Amino acid sequence: MPWYENWFDRPEYEHVYPHRDTEEAERAADLIERVADPPPEAQLLDVGCGRGRHARAFARRGYRVTGVDLSKRALEAACERAAAEGLDVHITFRRQDMRAPMGTEAFDGALNLFSSFGYFGGNAEDGPDDRGDADHQQVIDRVAEALVPGGFFVQDFLNAPSVRAALVPENTRETADGLQIRERRWIEGGRINKEVTLRPAAGGDGAAGGDGAAGKTQTFRESVRLLELADFRRFYERAGLTLKATFGGYDGTPYDEESSRLIMVSRKA
Repeated sequence: MPWYENWFDRPEYEHVYPHRDTEEAERAADLIERVADPPPEAQLLDVGCGRGRHARAFARRGYRVTGVDLSKRALEAACERAAAEGLDVHITFRRQDMRAPMGTEAFDGALNLFSSFGYFGGNAEDGPDDRGDADHQQVIDRVAEALVPGGFFVQDFLNAPSVRAALVPENTRETADGLQIRERRWIEGGRINKEVTLRPAAGGDGAAGGDGAAGKTQTFRESVRLLELADFRRFYERAGLTLKATFGGYDGTPYDEESSRLIMVSRKA
């Protein structure tokens, strides 16, 4: 099974990544409103929506949002959090593979944020990266198909040159509930790979969720294709999208190889 099919459904994921905050999602929404200028009450598609923090940020602003994701656990959390804010009337969440058709709706804009991309290829299940890139192209094709003429697509991805230059091979940290997290990173075959090991600390209960794994050392792996701006230009061109602007962060700074992010704004003809 490819890593992305079960890692986001694991309770341990939220221990490793507890810092996905609302403030950051609001900064992303600020930038997207400014550079894409969606019409009032626009219908937006959030591809790889996860636990729905970006979908909620846009729903608070009066937009209608459809969020799609493969993770059942993430979508359950997204529905609960939207309902808790009274935003569930503005948001629809749907479980699906991002390579599948996005339905019959026509969207004014689409979002793919926080590097929710680049997963395919590079493993026995998905095949080599050339096959994986065909899957990446398919995702972009599906997004383009779902847009109205003139609709926008904002994609936020890691900045591959910066990742290569500033790679931290290993770090260890400990959570408040006594769980030690060791993260090992390496680049191989054009991919950034991460091995995450979770180990209960001495004297800690190491609780990692209700799946019977508490108290045990566990290891998980992530692997993301180090796609660059030229790769995305090619994906967009083949899908009938035109790249209009690039940014290096949610503050709207220009993109360069030292930027923290690669944020791209494209439009359908």
